[in-house]
Amino acid sequence: MSAAVVEIADAAFGYGGAPVLSGVSFEVAAGEAVALIGPNGAGKSTLLAGLLGLADHDARVFRVPSGRGEIGTLPQSSEIDPQFPVTLEQVVAMGRTPRLGLRWPGGRDRQVVAGALETVGLTALRGTRFGDLSGGQRQRGLLARALASEPRLLLLDEPFNGLDRGSRDALLETIRQLKARGVALIITTHDLELARAVCDRTLLVNREQIAFDLTECVLTLERVEEAFASHVMEIDGHTLATTEHHEAEHTEHHHHLLQDDDAASTDRG
Repeated sequence: MSAAVVEIADAAFGYGGAPVLSGVSFEVAAGEAVALIGPNGAGKSTLLAGLLGLADHDARVFRVPSGRGEIGTLPQSSEIDPQFPVTLEQVVAMGRTPRLGLRWPGGRDRQVVAGALETVGLTALRGTRFGDLSGGQRQRGLLARALASEPRLLLLDEPFNGLDRGSRDALLETIRQLKARGVALIITTHDLELARAVCDRTLLVNREQIAFDLTECVLTLERVEEAFASHVMEIDGHTLATTEHHEAEHTEHHHHLLQDDDAASTDRG
C-alpha cells in the first residue's frame, strides 16, 4: 500500500471541554478511500473539522497534508445561492484560490479547471449558470471545485445524500478515478452499499472509535449494532440510515435484514 497521507494515533477531537470524539487511530494511504460511518452526533463532522484545523485535537500522532490546497472538501450543503449569477466554470475556478496566492490566474489554472470539469463529466455544461443545474450536477460541480485545488486528501461529507441513481453512479465512478490518480479520500456516509462499493477501509465511530479495518471486516452485524445501539436502523436493500422517529414494530424486521446483508457480505468475502 502507498505511504500514508493521513496518520492519526490516540486522538481526541472537540471544541474545548470534554471531547466530542476520542480514542481515534487510523490512516489513509494515497489512492485509498476510507468510509467514516456512525450515527448522527457520533463525532464524524468534528473529526473532519479537526483534520481541517477547525476543531481542537489532542493526539499522539497527527499528520495531515498542510500545504495550500492540499486538502479539498465537499460539504453537505452548498453555500452558493442558486440565484447568484455565476457559471459552473466560475464556481470550479474558485477552487484555484488556495493555489494562487497573490498572482492572477494563468493558463495552467485554466487547464486544471478544465480537467476538473472533465473528471466529473460536466465539461459540456461549463457555461451554464450554476443555479440552473440539477442537484446532482451541482454536487459534481462542487466536487470539481474541490479538485481544482489539486488536493492530496479529499473530504466528502455525505456526498450521496439526495442524489438519484444516475448521479450516484457518476459520483462513484469519479471517486474510482480519483483513487486511481493517487488521491486519498475520507467519505462520511450512512450507506453501507456505497461504502462497500468504493471504500477500501472503514472507520466506525460513536463518540469513540468502534473499529477501523478493511470495510468487509468492519461492516458486520455485531459492529454496526454496537455503533448504532441507541438508534433505530432502517434497512433498504444494503442501505443503512438512522432515524430519530420510527415505528417500533419494524425494528426486529430491520434487524433480520441487516443479518441477511451481513451474511451476504461474508459470502462475498
